[in-house]
Amino acid sequence: MEKERKQELIGNFARKENDVGSPEVQVALLTERIKTLSEHFNLHPKDTNSKRGFLVMIGKRKKLLNYLRKKDYDRYRKLIRELGLRK
Repeated sequence: MEKERKQELIGNFARKENDVGSPEVQVALLTERIKTLSEHFNLHPKDTNSKRGFLVMIGKRKKLLNYLRKKDYDRYRKLIRELGLRK
């Protein structure tokens, strides 16, 4: 992921200045990495070594989304709407 894109995502989803640890930022960064890896797997279907890391990222994103849904449902709904996740 490019530095500019990463900074743009952090700026869009940060709850306050210099915020990189909030669930919104973490989910946004993971979603971006998942999108690029899924494109990679479309081009390279036999790359099974990277697939484990890909599945770990998906699991981590799911756990963060579940946490956010339990903690603050409005923030959760806003995040999945902005990222275009289906839930």
